[in-house]
Amino acid sequence: MIRFAGRRLLQAAAVLLVLAAVLYAVFYLAPGDAAQLACGPRCSTAQVAQVRDQMGLNDAVYVQFWHFLQGVFAGHDYSSGNGTVHCPAPCLGQSYRTGDLVTHVIAEKLPATASLALGAMVMWLVIGVGTGLVSALRRGTLVERLLTGFTLVGTATPVFITGILLLLVCCSWLRWLPYPTYVPLTSDPEQWAWNLLLPWLALALVEAAKYARLTRSSLLETLAEDHIRTFRAYGVSEGALVRRHALRGALASVIALSALDLGTMFGGALLTETLFGIPGIGQQLVQSVQLKDLPVVVGIVLVMGLAVVVANAVADVLYALADRRVVLA
Repeated sequence: MIRFAGRRLLQAAAVLLVLAAVLYAVFYLAPGDAAQLACGPRCSTAQVAQVRDQMGLNDAVYVQFWHFLQGVFAGHDYSSGNGTVHCPAPCLGQSYRTGDLVTHVIAEKLPATASLALGAMVMWLVIGVGTGLVSALRRGTLVERLLTGFTLVGTATPVFITGILLLLVCCSWLRWLPYPTYVPLTSDPEQWAWNLLLPWLALALVEAAKYARLTRSSLLETLAEDHIRTFRAYGVSEGALVRRHALRGALASVIALSALDLGTMFGGALLTETLFGIPGIGQQLVQSVQLKDLPVVVGIVLVMGLAVVVANAVADVLYALADRRVVLA
């Protein structure tokens, strides 16, 4: 297992290095003058040339990329009107528009996205896995058909439609909840949870349908395997079969998928953040793209890629823990 986890971590590091190179090429070597964007539209030619020299854009491409990697792993010093500003590792640059360090911008927005992603994941696992288990164990009954219909509706409904319906029903018509306003967890935990309840539900209802279908199909497939039939022939009760033998194998794919979805969600549930006014990194990414703030765009996309790569590595390890046959592959 240790060797297996080590291989996955090395693969993740290699993927991140390639991702950094691709991001650097796309955003810094694409048509357009980064020095002009950093300096502003009113800068003279001499001022733009000075900014270009300060940013190291006159160096060779490989030298620029090496300096970018040095900033990520060892930090970087930036000259400013008041002297030199030190950007500690991992340094992703400075915002062209505000001059703030990109890591500070991301650190300010990340807790909101993390709150949204983690809370939604708990909800979609509880709803989705529970629905899938009941649907598999009540196969052929009216309950199974109703739950199957629920999963079909959830899969076909976009998250912004679900969110709008929740706002209309819970906030406008029934007035069960106030319109969501993000409150940091450290300020007021109770208000933090109440204001995130509808965004969590909007994401969870859509994702839960996928997990319900996956749990149902995986459990039915596991219950049809030879060793389960053997246990059943020896008189093992159906409840013990499900709890001790079938459930672990059936949930292996659910564990892997949930880790991957969590990593993707950390990348920013853009529609949900926009609909409910959550100041996460998804909203920040859209604003930075509109303002052509390239360092912030690169930093956020790199963090999104890091979340997905780490989630993939964690998913592989968790899948191997659930099904030890994977380690031997």
